[in-house]
Amino acid sequence: MTDQMHHVTLASRPDGAPSLDDFSYQPAPIPTPGEGEVLVRVHYMSLDPYMRGRMDDAKSYAAPVPIGGTMEAGAVGEVIASQSPHFKPGDFAFGMFGWATHGCLPANQLRKLDPKQGPITAALGVLGMPGFTGWHGLTEYGKPKAGETLVVAAATGPVGSMVGQVARLAGLRTVGVAGGAEKCKLATEKFGFDACLDHRAYDNARDLRAALKQECPDGIDIYFENVGGKVLEAVLPLMNPFGRIPICGMIAWYNAGGLGAGAKDQGLTGPGLWRNILVKFLSVNGFIISNHFDRFPQFLKEIGPKVASGEIAYLEDIAEGLENAPATFIAMLGGGNMGKQIVKLI
Repeated sequence: MTDQMHHVTLASRPDGAPSLDDFSYQPAPIPTPGEGEVLVRVHYMSLDPYMRGRMDDAKSYAAPVPIGGTMEAGAVGEVIASQSPHFKPGDFAFGMFGWATHGCLPANQLRKLDPKQGPITAALGVLGMPGFTGWHGLTEYGKPKAGETLVVAAATGPVGSMVGQVARLAGLRTVGVAGGAEKCKLATEKFGFDACLDHRAYDNARDLRAALKQECPDGIDIYFENVGGKVLEAVLPLMNPFGRIPICGMIAWYNAGGLGAGAKDQGLTGPGLWRNILVKFLSVNGFIISNHFDRFPQFLKEIGPKVASGEIAYLEDIAEGLENAPATFIAMLGGGNMGKQIVKLI
């Protein structure tokens, strides 16, 4: 085994959409685990929209990645050395190892995986943070009831597809919004949405709203917000009284810089937004999923068997090579992925 690993660092802070020049692929010594620590050879790493926010030097719920620091990511891999009685070489684990071929963390920051129970990549998507985000946000803040109507954007992603499927199983009408006809077909045929609209087919929020109104004749009771932008502008006037809006992200504005600081008033801020919330008695709940992992065992208990039985479907988009992670990430931010974006390292 070589004593060298590789990692991708943040070379510069992007102004708008990130470019390849904002990343640097670097060698580094493989760390040696200290007492209670575990060294893992990463097999797969996750790419997620929240990582774009970490590239900005903006006040947020988590510190930004420093210039020269390793980009953050959850990853899964094989234990190759351990100073903990809870892990031995040959075990598989999930941890926040970053964009790197190897990671060394305390054992209490890792989750042991059993490859016999299914692909280890599931811990990065359907049975990991994205799937948990969709399940928690919908069940805790969406409070779905049979007969209601739900709308979620990025409907074929790991969060949106979980939201739609859990809502469908609860007896709701589910309407997705996605980018492109192929994704819309995937939403209805694989994930069971009742309908899906291609937001790229509409020049403005007004036209998208008219199409949504046709698919949601009884209005919208739950809008699971993970996108913002044109979709939010289209949905908001269609919300029913006492509707619920869980908010976990706003990818449409991430490349504006400063976590959406460049997004202007599109009728969604100031009096327009507040009046909708007021007169329709809307419940709007922002949440950061890292604050709610006390519910993770409940999520696995409820959703794990449904994934194993095929009752909840999932899709993974796997790119190859850590050196290709920056290009894959940039493409993902533009909607270039089909399903959960993962990078295979070995």
